[in-house]
Amino acid sequence: MSGAPASGEGDARLFAIAPQPFDIAPLRAPLLHERAGAFAAFEGWVRDHNDGRAVLGLRYDAYVELAEAEGRRIVRAALDRFGAIDACCVHRVGELAIGELAVWVGVSAAHRDAAFDACRWIIDEVKAHVPIWKHERYADGDADWLHPRPADPTAPGR
Repeated sequence: MSGAPASGEGDARLFAIAPQPFDIAPLRAPLLHERAGAFAAFEGWVRDHNDGRAVLGLRYDAYVELAEAEGRRIVRAALDRFGAIDACCVHRVGELAIGELAVWVGVSAAHRDAAFDACRWIIDEVKAHVPIWKHERYADGDADWLHPRPADPTAPGR
């Protein structure tokens, strides 16, 4: 059984859609349990390129109610699957500039393997299953909606 709340207000803390920039310190603080021997986090930022094209910025759109429900389901599943103590994920929506924080995941666990594995699994599942869509704007004047690709377990760095 995980240390995260099973329902109610604490459940909403597991995953959130943020229409404005957010500070990670208040997200990290509740994850620092005395039972935790490890903490892992992932920060995803808007980069200036994609598939060989210069990117000027992007917009994330989401079906917020469904995205938050699915995101909470994913985080709860990670807590159970990896035996982590607690976790949280926040994803931005709206217009984002190069260098802005787009998504943050934090996981506390008794041991580092569980923290790292749960963190990686959460971001991969969020990208694959949560209804959030990315619209990139390119330096050449073009723009395009990007579709999530399933994580490739054979890709370098996996």
